[in-house]
Amino acid sequence: MTDSFKAELNDANDTVRGRELIAFRMGAQEFCVDIMSVREIRGWTKATALPKSPNFVRGVVNLRGSVLPIIDLAARLGFPAAEPTVRHVIIVTQIRSQTVGLLVDAVSDILTVTADQIQPTPDVASDMAKSFVQGVLAVEKRMISLISLDNVLPACEQDAA
Repeated sequence: MTDSFKAELNDANDTVRGRELIAFRMGAQEFCVDIMSVREIRGWTKATALPKSPNFVRGVVNLRGSVLPIIDLAARLGFPAAEPTVRHVIIVTQIRSQTVGLLVDAVSDILTVTADQIQPTPDVASDMAKSFVQGVLAVEKRMISLISLDNVLPACEQDAA
């Protein structure tokens, strides 16, 4: 792993003490995000659709008096869109300056990892895949992709949402 890649993932303190990640499922695959970006995890609530929004924007829900945009993370990553059930959850995250809900199948784990456990995204992945996947973890016979939240809602789409 290159030094620049390690620097992107963790500061010096995280390398020693570890970094906590929340793992979740979408279909048969597992992904994770940094726990410091997560504000809460909520059960699925039907979203109110917004006209002319991108296909990955499910709509908005009321979060204690605030409007929370809901992103179908599977659709955003290029997988088939989710068909939400009562088992689905919304991971409420902070992406830059906006609070956004990510629709996923289920939260599966909380992981503590060090920088050397996170492998770079393989070179065979497309540039689009690399923009979403910050790295890959091999944990107990599972492959878990670390999602870069900054690219889930690009600046121009963040302003629109």
